[in-house]
Amino acid sequence: MSETPGLAVDRDGTILRITLNRPEKRNAIDDTMVAGLIDLIIGAGSDESVRAVLLAGAGEHFCSGADIIARNAGVDGRPRVGSIQRRLPWQAHRLVPVLLETQVPVVCAVRGWAAGIGLSLALAADVTVVADDARLWAPYGARGFTPDGGITWMLPRRIGEVRARRMLLLGERVDGATAAEWGLVDRAVPAADVDAEAAGLSATLADGPTVALGLAKSLLHTGRAASLEAHLRDEAFGMELSSRSEDFREGLAAFREKRSPKFTGR
Repeated sequence: MSETPGLAVDRDGTILRITLNRPEKRNAIDDTMVAGLIDLIIGAGSDESVRAVLLAGAGEHFCSGADIIARNAGVDGRPRVGSIQRRLPWQAHRLVPVLLETQVPVVCAVRGWAAGIGLSLALAADVTVVADDARLWAPYGARGFTPDGGITWMLPRRIGEVRARRMLLLGERVDGATAAEWGLVDRAVPAADVDAEAAGLSATLADGPTVALGLAKSLLHTGRAASLEAHLRDEAFGMELSSRSEDFREGLAAFREKRSPKFTGR
């Protein structure tokens, strides 16, 4: 596994742990980190030994957003017209779909700031645990540019149009407890408990029926844009695949024998 500056990566059994590791910059993400995250998530999705991904931040904060200063360091004059439009599809606008579409469950642990692309990462994860005093912010208006990273697509679907407008247009900052109440994230816990809670959820997912969970995640994602007729076809396809897995047979056996199943991810 190659090393990427700004990212710390390790394995805990079947769980791949990825840590944004620039605490001195509040884990602001640069282009190298984005590319590394894309490669890691794609790799996890194709590695049958990985059954869950845990994404966290080093130090007191999860992610303060994109490192705009580093991106523009050394730039002589204005970038040429269209440079942002050409760059984004291969950076943040590639990372978010990869997180949403990979069939490996992704858990996100958030303390401190989750701003900009950091907020997008928290939204794109399957399960997000935040500290009750965490601060979630879409700072685009305050910086004078429009949102990116899929946040205008994900946020209203998660919390509704009115609350999304409060965050995106008025720049409202939301604490972790409120975010959980709104359904923006899955749960809020005391800051000292975030790591343990996220690790426990990652272990639960990693011990689950990996094929079925991956297909269910895919159905949830594609169902947002599918007609009922098309989605029912996709559900039938998912049932066909999952019912041929070893974990399906184990689930039936455990039910008959009145015991907890022991899934292997196959």
